[in-house]
Amino acid sequence: MKKRIAIQGIKGSNHHQVALDYFDEPIELVECMSFDAIVDHLLNNTADKGVMAIENSIAGSILPNYALVYHNNLHIIGEHYLNIHHNLMVLNGQKLSDITEVHSHPMALLQCKEFFRGQPHIKLVEDEDTAETARRIHDNGLKGVAAIAPRMAAELYGLEIIAPEIQTIKNNATRFIIVKTQNKELPREEINKASVRFITDHKRGSLATVLNVMSDCHLNLTKIQSLPIIQTPWKYAFFVDVTFEEYGQFEKAKALLSIMLEDFKVLGEYKNARL
Repeated sequence: MKKRIAIQGIKGSNHHQVALDYFDEPIELVECMSFDAIVDHLLNNTADKGVMAIENSIAGSILPNYALVYHNNLHIIGEHYLNIHHNLMVLNGQKLSDITEVHSHPMALLQCKEFFRGQPHIKLVEDEDTAETARRIHDNGLKGVAAIAPRMAAELYGLEIIAPEIQTIKNNATRFIIVKTQNKELPREEINKASVRFITDHKRGSLATVLNVMSDCHLNLTKIQSLPIIQTPWKYAFFVDVTFEEYGQFEKAKALLSIMLEDFKVLGEYKNARL
């Protein structure tokens, strides 16, 4: 039986590409138009695992997704990095001079802003998904409208790429996490990265003490992100990613930090995708 994988977007999206790259088995795609919908499918058991973008090398962290993972008790079981390539695509036979509107996800539009500075006749329109826009152009025969989307979308929906690689910064990558409702996935000897969440008190040096414990246990901090706690103004939770050579190092840190910290929680233990 094929694993049901929930993604944000449709076939031809970057999330679809990550699902194909990450899972070395046939999968059944569950298309979702929002990250909340991914969570709903996981909680309702209509999907087995989900693929969720968590940060971009240019735009930074996707903050709401940290909260989604925590508040819905999801577990991060893996990660994948994808180089992002933005391509301008149209119905066959259309030229750049014919285009009056470009539709795409807000992030894609933002990352291609420099290209459109030289095209003042083109209006940029925010849409829900890169690939969904490409499909709509094909299905409705939309002339004068272009999409910014991955190359796979052009192949799937029969569109022509009239301007490849239009992203302003060519070295552009997104980190995706693989999530599910249970954390039993890898044997401990294969685990060398973890994501945790915790709250510190307002005492001076509280965060520094936590970081010192991590350092003493030979953990390498690869990411730290703070998010406000909505119910308690001016108090923050920290989301932290760490890597380590041996699982025992993280196990020791877990034991210490769970005693020291308020609301310490492991969000996932998995394999580092960037070795």
